[in-house]
Amino acid sequence: MVIRIVISLLVYHGFLLYIGWNLWKGLRSFRPDLRRRWLVILSAGLLIAAWSMAFRFIFSEYAWAHWVAGIWLMFAYVMVLVLPLTNLAVLLLRLFTRMDRRKLTRSVTAVALALTLFLGAFGVFSAYSPVVLTYDVKIAKPALDGRKSMKIVMAADMHFGALSGPGHAKRLVRLINEEAPDLVLFPGDLVDDDIVQYVKQGIPEILQGIEAPVYASLGNHDRLEAGDTELIETLEGSGMTLLYDEIVSDGLPVTLIGRKDRTDPARLSVAELAEQTDPAAPLVLLDHQPYELELAAKAGIDLEVSGHTHRGQIFPANFITNRIYENDWGYLQKEGMHSIVTSGYGFWGLPMRMGTRSEITIINVSFE
Repeated sequence: MVIRIVISLLVYHGFLLYIGWNLWKGLRSFRPDLRRRWLVILSAGLLIAAWSMAFRFIFSEYAWAHWVAGIWLMFAYVMVLVLPLTNLAVLLLRLFTRMDRRKLTRSVTAVALALTLFLGAFGVFSAYSPVVLTYDVKIAKPALDGRKSMKIVMAADMHFGALSGPGHAKRLVRLINEEAPDLVLFPGDLVDDDIVQYVKQGIPEILQGIEAPVYASLGNHDRLEAGDTELIETLEGSGMTLLYDEIVSDGLPVTLIGRKDRTDPARLSVAELAEQTDPAAPLVLLDHQPYELELAAKAGIDLEVSGHTHRGQIFPANFITNRIYENDWGYLQKEGMHSIVTSGYGFWGLPMRMGTRSEITIINVSFE
């Protein structure tokens, strides 16, 4: 474990050195008379920024700490994309052209700066401008109240806090109310690791504006300590009913099953929960992490809604989630069960998405 930590720190600081070297070369191409003290200032600034992720946890009650860490992570990610391309371009141009070296470096630096700003802006837009996706599913059971169809709005991974703040929460409420759903489902990661910023940003009062019944389950970032009821009380004070290895069907057209998160060692199996239901009723499962779909299908679940994957959130992590999960995003039919996984309404760590979009999901259910 110690060796792994040391290697990780060496790699991380090696990456910092790579960023710093490129930034210094770029600055010197415009200002060749820059003195060494500016190199020291640049190095110190990078080190402070690199360790700003710790601020997020040490000063969690302050929104600025979350923003500093988020902006650094966004900058570092864009550098991973831009700098290798920049270095390759300089190498090829030096080999195949006779441009003046300083002029070449200056030109490539300007292009790299423009590309960095573009990618950053595009990533922020993708994170804060959600799309609405629609799926139609048929459940071969009658609704508990005899209706022929129902509309569900499902959203997960809001990570409400300092970065996914009041504006994003108001946008969610507006989008949900515009759809006029019969039911709203939030399968996990409602808050961003703790409820400090969730409460300070006024998210509970905003979510109370949803004009439909809301049911939720917990995710791995909805940290619930043993014996701690504050999180559940805060979420239920936001206008939702939290299902914590619980089942509800009263007044509903379906039976809802909300599981504890996979990280909770005390959670029941999906089979144990399904045994407490009427198998003739339409069974809808809220399970944050879309693992072991075959077990849910065998237990008689008709529709499972999940999140957690973020569809990778930033390219190329989507290739990783696609290998880990049978269904990392979208729709999959597993035997007689419908699995729908959302890429998430919010984001984690950095306030951007690349290759994915924030989204809410409309599920039009018809009963037979």
